[in-house]
Amino acid sequence: MKFSTKEDIEAPIDVVFREVTDFAVFERAALRRGAQVQRIDDKTYPDTIITWDISFPFRGRQRNMRAELTECDPPNRFLVKSTSGGLGGEVVVELVALSRRRTRIIVALDIKPKNLTTRIMVQSMRIAKNKLKARYRMRVARFASDIEDRYKHG
Repeated sequence: MKFSTKEDIEAPIDVVFREVTDFAVFERAALRRGAQVQRIDDKTYPDTIITWDISFPFRGRQRNMRAELTECDPPNRFLVKSTSGGLGGEVVVELVALSRRRTRIIVALDIKPKNLTTRIMVQSMRIAKNKLKARYRMRVARFASDIEDRYKHG
């Protein structure tokens, strides 16, 4: 199942890339939402492979996920691959400089079931795909707006 959306941000591409690769911010956000996040390596950006083990409650059970930053091409794109039980996923973030002060961000999420149980779960998500797409777009738009606000006011 794939989700993709794009937003234009009034900020230079280097600023946007720095914001979207500030992984410590994402780690703290996950912790605030009840997840446990542990960095597996001691590498610092822009090393290509950074790995996290993440544990979080979902549908009444504690789930475990491993996420890896596997590709990084500053300031154009990066790829994070994740696995959780029988479910795999990829998040690709691409940036395009529209001008010196304007950047387009494209965020694509691809969820791939690996067994029958996760196929059934993904199939149930397809029923609500339009609602999920709308929520996905709204969150990316809010994230893009936050980047723009921090650039303009900070």
